Amino acid sequence: MRMPSLRRGRKRALAAVLVAGLLVLHALVPNTVGHLGSLVETFLPWLGLAIPALLALALWRRSALALVAVLVPAIAWLALFGGHFLPRSDSRYDLTAVQHNVSDENADPAATVRDLLEIEPDLVALEEVTPEAVAAYAAAFPAEYAHHTVQGTVALWSRFPLAEARAVDIRPAAFGPDWNRGLRATARTPHGDIAVYVAHLPSMRLGPAGLGSDHRDESAGRLAAAISAEPLDRVILLGDLNTATGDRALARLGLTTDDSSFAFSWPARLPVARIDQVMARAVTVTEVRTLPRTGSDHLPVAARLRVAG
Repeated sequence: MRMPSLRRGRKRALAAVLVAGLLVLHALVPNTVGHLGSLVETFLPWLGLAIPALLALALWRRSALALVAVLVPAIAWLALFGGHFLPRSDSRYDLTAVQHNVSDENADPAATVRDLLEIEPDLVALEEVTPEAVAAYAAAFPAEYAHHTVQGTVALWSRFPLAEARAVDIRPAAFGPDWNRGLRATARTPHGDIAVYVAHLPSMRLGPAGLGSDHRDESAGRLAAAISAEPLDRVILLGDLNTATGDRALARLGLTTDDSSFAFSWPARLPVARIDQVMARAVTVTEVRTLPRTGSDHLPVAARLRVAG
């Protein structure tokens, strides 16, 4: 029987160190070529799949060096994401919000709304609400959600009165005037006024040249400028942002969220990334989770928020 050797497996040990480096130093991956940095950050948790593969190769080659090296990315991954598997204690919250890209091909808006209201949210943000479907969605919400606004293809329903509702221009320069995917309203909550933004950033495309995210990043910049200029201290952003919260493209928003769970929301059949987000300023997002599948290609995302200090 061959014993593990310290001489074999140098390439596999190097591969393990590289995986650990990407996990820990992902912010240093440049975005200048194919937006590689954003690509890595969007799918960062999935780098963990390399660890069992490296372990299997180390065992197959009976390399003690590679076996030891596998511990490095394993520790790095657990440090970043191990807490996602720990049981959560219920934390105090004041509001519940639901964010959902309902899909412009959704065949049953009423059923989708019923599913979203199962958790009795205070705020419900929807994207891809086509002009033809607005009436169906509006009719599906009961009287306690009488306060709502629809701007372009994004919408907000609320238990609380909404004031100063308006469209927010997050349209990239290359897009036509019919592209309207941002809104802002003041929610008059029992805890005070909160500026609520709903946004649907452009999709990113993966092609031969890398990650095509220029339009998304431009739109994110316009959204960041609007939020930065927001006079209210308290801000909640609900939206399909087409990237994960770890993506540096969202850092400019100046908002925070709860990253203690994966809450992958897309694609609905086999979710691999959380691209639907609930983020806030001067409001604490204490929990983010997904809800059961609707007639959309996205899973709904629900969040608990603490307003009071």
